[in-house]
Amino acid sequence: MSVETEAYLRLFSEGFSAGNLAVVDELVSPDYQTHQRGLSHGPDGVKAVILQLRKWFADFTLTPQAIVQDGDTVWGRNKGRGTNTGSVLGHPPSGVQVEVDVVDIIRFRDGKMVEHWGVPDQLGMMEQVGVFPKR
Repeated sequence: MSVETEAYLRLFSEGFSAGNLAVVDELVSPDYQTHQRGLSHGPDGVKAVILQLRKWFADFTLTPQAIVQDGDTVWGRNKGRGTNTGSVLGHPPSGVQVEVDVVDIIRFRDGKMVEHWGVPDQLGMMEQVGVFPKR
């Protein structure tokens, strides 16, 4: 397994799924840039996403379903899961088990993440917790 793929997997298992913020400093470059709307750059931006997701879903996990690497870039199809235990955008916790598809593309330099594109099914998540009516 490549250094890049291993880092990708560690960020999800140790960071997002276990809530270990220290792993972010180890794997994410200080000049990390994200191209996902609403997120902040740098390691602190990644930490903020982990903290927010774990606030909304105390048992949140992010599990890779498929991974492809091309040079310095790792592409992944992932599954986010968790029980809605916290308020989402002012909507009270629903207690519902949520499952969301996420596509992430991460570019690496010298073994650290430097650029990210993410496409989570935010509408699906909002429907599942009751912020929006289901289609």
